[in-house]
Amino acid sequence: MTSTRPDFPMHVSVQQAREMLAALLPDPGTETVPLARARGRTLAADLQALVSHPSATESALDGIAAREADTLTAAPGAPVRLRVVGESRAGVPFAGTVGPGECVRIYTGAPLPSGTDAICPVEQLTEDGPDHVLLARPASPADVRQEGGDFRVGEAVLRAGVLLTPARVALAAALGHAEVPVRRRLRVALLSTGDEVIEPGRPLRPGQVYDSNRYGLHAMLEECGCEVLPLGHAPDSPEALARAIEAAGGADVLLTSGGVSMGRYDFMRDLLMERGRVAFWKVRMRPGGPALLGGWNGLPVFGLPGNPVSSLVVFQVIVRPALTGQPVQTLRLRAATPFRGLPDKTAFWRGVLREGQVYDYGQQGSGVLRSLSDANALVVVPEGGAVQAGEEVEVVLL
Repeated sequence: MTSTRPDFPMHVSVQQAREMLAALLPDPGTETVPLARARGRTLAADLQALVSHPSATESALDGIAAREADTLTAAPGAPVRLRVVGESRAGVPFAGTVGPGECVRIYTGAPLPSGTDAICPVEQLTEDGPDHVLLARPASPADVRQEGGDFRVGEAVLRAGVLLTPARVALAAALGHAEVPVRRRLRVALLSTGDEVIEPGRPLRPGQVYDSNRYGLHAMLEECGCEVLPLGHAPDSPEALARAIEAAGGADVLLTSGGVSMGRYDFMRDLLMERGRVAFWKVRMRPGGPALLGGWNGLPVFGLPGNPVSSLVVFQVIVRPALTGQPVQTLRLRAATPFRGLPDKTAFWRGVLREGQVYDYGQQGSGVLRSLSDANALVVVPEGGAVQAGEEVEVVLL
């Protein structure tokens, strides 16, 4: 590595790293996909309601529909007797008008008959002959769903930029959309590096490790809705690395793991510094400090650290939000145990959520991959801070 003073930023903040990576990513454009293939995609335009929901004023319960005033009795505890004049069910509404002293049997989701304004649930009814019922309590307007109470035709219900979760896909269907506009999938090339890294399933020699990063990162990229272009593995050789990078043609961004720290054989770092370009090197965070952002012949390259915990944590807090356009989702929770701070880095300690509090996982080494499997949160301790037991702390859910 050259000994001259670098002409790129070093030790950037986590937020700066996110913003700089997002700025290098190309605009993927948009496409329209059937609703059945929309899960996990990012909505590219507002979705307006093509119908109102409910489409008519309807019942929230099985029971009878009646006039509320007819069900109020002057004698507390005395049942009210109404005459049943028909029924209303979903898809087959009652066609007439309900008069004083009358009611209609009604089922959940059925339109409210004309002349009625309240529901008495079936659990509060007693049959009194073939065409009368006794009400144990008054009918309630609270059990009536008003037309358009959820959304009205023309209302923009889902906004551009939201991630289409299963619940939002269901909502898009309820709005009346059979297909939706989404951002095109980013094409992400994925490369593992390091002489010590080998494919799982082969016998390990002393000093070797299985390539956990490749499989973990591939899964995380798929979670982000990306199209993954697997480049496999490259050894610690500048020329081998250069050939592997050249094979990423057609990708929107190249994601690598390993070779970006301070060691003599961290050739990915050297290669980008000497033959590509570097946007920043090192992030003020732990784990994951040696991350590097650069480019190779116009291709954005993000270099993740080789330690598996560092690699996956950096992806979670920097790469994921840049790829998806979605901010990191955090909660404020009470710390059940203390979490130490670092003077010049933001710490992302592994934690365990239990009974509304977060506990220190304990083993925080960047090579303890089991900790990310067992933990379900990252506890964020800002630079120079520390968290005492009982204090509130920011938490990233895993």
